[in-house]
Amino acid sequence: MATPEQQHAEGKVTKMIENQTAKLPSDTFLMAALAAMGVSLTLKCMQHKHFALFIGQWAAPFLILGLYNKLVKTHGHDETDKA
Repeated sequence: MATPEQQHAEGKVTKMIENQTAKLPSDTFLMAALAAMGVSLTLKCMQHKHFALFIGQWAAPFLILGLYNKLVKTHGHDETDKA
């Protein structure tokens, strides 16, 4: 039977994704969110209401991805992997 630490360890795919996303600067996601808001504002001013709302909704996921990126850089993989 697996120990509790082994039951909650990250999978190979998650580790691979974390290794790749950790290479991106955290500013990348902030700039992407600001760009989405700027494009959305521009589209809104050009009377493209629905497309502006669609693009504007991208800001929050970009910021969440930025938080995930920062957590991966700060904490890395599971603590069990460090042991």
